[in-house]
Amino acid sequence: MRTSIATVCLSGTLEEKLRAASAAGFDGVEIFEQDLVVSPQTPEDIAELAQELGLTLDLYQPFRDLEGVDEALFAKNLRRAEAKFALMRRLGMTTMLLCSNVGTATIDDDGLVADQLRRLGDLAARYDVAVAYEALAWGRFVSEYDHAWDLVAAADHPRIGTCLDSFHILSRRTDLETIAGIPGDKIFFLQLADAPALTMDVLSWSRHHRVFPGEGSWDLTDFLSRVVATGYSGPVSLEVFNDSFRQADTYRTAVDGLRSLRWLESRVAAQLSAAGEDPAAEGASGTALDLRPLPEVAEPRAVDFVELSTEDLGTLTRQLHQLGFDFTGFHRSKPHVRLWTRGQARIVISEIDSAALEAVRPRSPGTYLRGIGFDVDDADAAMHRATLLHAIEVPREQSHDEEVLRGVFAPDGSEVFFHRITGTAPAWIREFGTDTSAQTSRIDHVNLAQPASHYDESVLFYTSLLNLHAQPAQDVPSPSGLVRSQVMSSADRSIRMPLNVAPVHSELIGDKARAQTSADPYPEHVAISCDDIFEAAATARARGLEFLAVPQNYYEDLDSRFDLDPDFLGRLQEHHVLYDADASGEFLHFYTSTIGSVFFEMVERRGDYRGFGAPDAPVRLAAQYRRNLQL
Repeated sequence: MRTSIATVCLSGTLEEKLRAASAAGFDGVEIFEQDLVVSPQTPEDIAELAQELGLTLDLYQPFRDLEGVDEALFAKNLRRAEAKFALMRRLGMTTMLLCSNVGTATIDDDGLVADQLRRLGDLAARYDVAVAYEALAWGRFVSEYDHAWDLVAAADHPRIGTCLDSFHILSRRTDLETIAGIPGDKIFFLQLADAPALTMDVLSWSRHHRVFPGEGSWDLTDFLSRVVATGYSGPVSLEVFNDSFRQADTYRTAVDGLRSLRWLESRVAAQLSAAGEDPAAEGASGTALDLRPLPEVAEPRAVDFVELSTEDLGTLTRQLHQLGFDFTGFHRSKPHVRLWTRGQARIVISEIDSAALEAVRPRSPGTYLRGIGFDVDDADAAMHRATLLHAIEVPREQSHDEEVLRGVFAPDGSEVFFHRITGTAPAWIREFGTDTSAQTSRIDHVNLAQPASHYDESVLFYTSLLNLHAQPAQDVPSPSGLVRSQVMSSADRSIRMPLNVAPVHSELIGDKARAQTSADPYPEHVAISCDDIFEAAATARARGLEFLAVPQNYYEDLDSRFDLDPDFLGRLQEHHVLYDADASGEFLHFYTSTIGSVFFEMVERRGDYRGFGAPDAPVRLAAQYRRNLQL
């Protein structure tokens, strides 16, 4: 499948965008007109640079407000078009995008529009270029793709075809059945964008909130499958208007975009294979794009371990002891690495000094979540898939007699490892000693903080690499603003990973501490399951744990909402335990204080409760905020 990306997706100069697209692995680009207009390079320079970078220049766009006008204005529009056709020849480009008229159209006459498209085609033929006509979702008279196709068919000109843009089609919820009736060779270009489900005017939605495939709410697998079935064989391109993308690192955004296309390509290829077709067989039904699958991977079975790095070893290990973890031992070849376990909940701690911490992860507050290990069915396949999706492998030293652990960097800089557990416990534990923990705990969930500019990238990363599923996002109020939270989970809920985007000023930062701690990130946490929350709390209290304080007002409100038994309510309050319940079960949990940017949560799930105590999140956020005001 040939891939392309519109330069409007990326930040930087036109030259920087071309280099980033090439370095990421795209086959071609769409040149957005403004990028060329503001460039000091000549069209010939740009064409030469693209050739050096191995990029095709696939589409010049956009040309606006041509059709549906009186003859005098149309003559002026043809002169504009001719100038652009001449420019395209200098660039070596052969296809221009024509958007349906949104500004100057005054004549709602399909016959007139078809005639004007035909006359444009005659002009395009003189320059040996083609025009892809696209229905903008907010077009004056043409706003639906099937209407645009009817006009192209009526124009009946070899130089006039249509462009299918997933945003303009899906945002209007147009029936997709008409796609099957469009010949593949009359689809001159294909543009893809995903989007979150929003209720707003379609123009603002389009200009600011598009995302790459897999990062929004639409079924682009179905959309692309329908286009593939027409026999379309041109580039599959990304056209994404997004404020964050156009401020982010150019290369990183390009890689994210290509990852989204490769993931989508693999999903369509798998769908074709399941239907008995060969997606890579040129000329076969529905396979003109030569679709390539990715190695199949099952969802992870469990969280194998969580790794924390710290310069405050004493405080961290004391808190683990208070939570009922047992010290397993030092790593036999890395004495600065230790393992603590509570049943199947395994916390690897690597101690580093302040200077090393600054060099490894600048602006970290002394303790941070470094990585997560996942138990997968096939670690080699998972790693191969990650590599094909352009994830960067984590460099790792290990001796010949140590368990092989391979992983990649996640968008937030943390590390994701793939490992296959073949027995009751992972083989790598022997490198630390003998695990003697008698607990039945496991890691219930890991809550990760994400930079706002890379949040969508993280959703796609965990979807495409680990086959996790994004649950509906929620906004949680805090003293510093709303925290956006979206859970990534496996189908059986053995993996639960809430991804949080914090306000600009996170809860770690109070007014008194802001001057000293303005670099502190939003806190992340590891939740550990237990069979008896009150026993766990009593043990923690006896060992001196500093609980995160819960106000009296919370328990009074809790009583009004659930009408709890007074003795049970008293136990909750005595042990600083929070409570939630739904029709499926109950959720009891308590939090520790924060060390650096990490804190812990102990949870007990009763029945089939699947949530995370969402009503309690504001209580936790406010308590953390209050505590940090005292720093």
